[in-house]
Amino acid sequence: MQPIVIGHRGASGYRPEHTRSAYELAVALGADAVEPDIVATRDGVLVVRHENEIGSTTDVAAHPEFAARRATKVIDGIRLTGWFTEDFTWAELRTLRARERLPEVRKTSATFDDRFPLLRLRDVFKLMDRLSGRVRRPIGVVAELKHATYFQSIGLPLDELFAAEVNDAGWNAGDGRLTIESFERSLLDKVYARGIYGKRIFLLEARGKPYDEVALLGPKAPHYADYLSDTGLYGLSGKVDGISVPKSLILATDADGHVSGASDLVDAAHAADLEIYCWTLRPENRYLAKTFRRGRLRADFGNWQAEFRTILGTGIDGVFADHPDLAVLVRDELAAED
Repeated sequence: MQPIVIGHRGASGYRPEHTRSAYELAVALGADAVEPDIVATRDGVLVVRHENEIGSTTDVAAHPEFAARRATKVIDGIRLTGWFTEDFTWAELRTLRARERLPEVRKTSATFDDRFPLLRLRDVFKLMDRLSGRVRRPIGVVAELKHATYFQSIGLPLDELFAAEVNDAGWNAGDGRLTIESFERSLLDKVYARGIYGKRIFLLEARGKPYDEVALLGPKAPHYADYLSDTGLYGLSGKVDGISVPKSLILATDADGHVSGASDLVDAAHAADLEIYCWTLRPENRYLAKTFRRGRLRADFGNWQAEFRTILGTGIDGVFADHPDLAVLVRDELAAED
């Protein structure tokens, strides 16, 4: 079984993330699925943005009518200042336009700033339905629900809102196109309890602790690393369908950060009857492991082929990629060599 390629926020290496253009391009470039990050508005509409803070991904700062909405909040233990989706209605957010989040690296993408409006989750579902018919293959949605504990605390339960959206869109058919992922496993349980039967993927960081467990258990909360041990992986079996990890956990590196090959995490996850995905495959030197960087400029492409081959050759079940065509190219090359 070949790994699937998931357009990370669409084709976010080429267009401002989470825009219609980014999603359409991801499918055109061969992605098997797209990944919308999901947050909520004040009136309970689910919108797709990298975070609920939207100062760096929209033109909100250029709207004087919203200047007073700038605020400082603590989200999952981190103090942030900016504009937050939960302080806006959808009618207000739809007046904004998307901007490239990484303009210093993605200068070409930044030329599309202010051209595309924001999208709701329901818009993404409709778009994937339409594009699936156009390309004559099913396109999946890997829905990442962000900051569920925080949104619950302000009266915006993401599990309830998400379940309603999925059912209204006709995406609860059990056809394999829907995957739900979160850094908060309790949220995955809640979505499942509401009768949403998409694949459940637990997002794990290389360090730190899941915020829902920190909120519940304080200092006694388990670390992400606890879930990544053999015992932790077997403990997840049957409770989730898989895990998704940063690519640094798939690569075996020495003390100087040089890659010697792949780690055994993919095999360990499969031994525990879990699927495993990783994020994010990016070709720029800034994001590549030290071994694969070429030249001095961080925005230039390095030896991305070698890093992608190392990861895709592990038997991993799926990868998130900002440039889906590059991941598809390497995946298909590896398949042709078998």
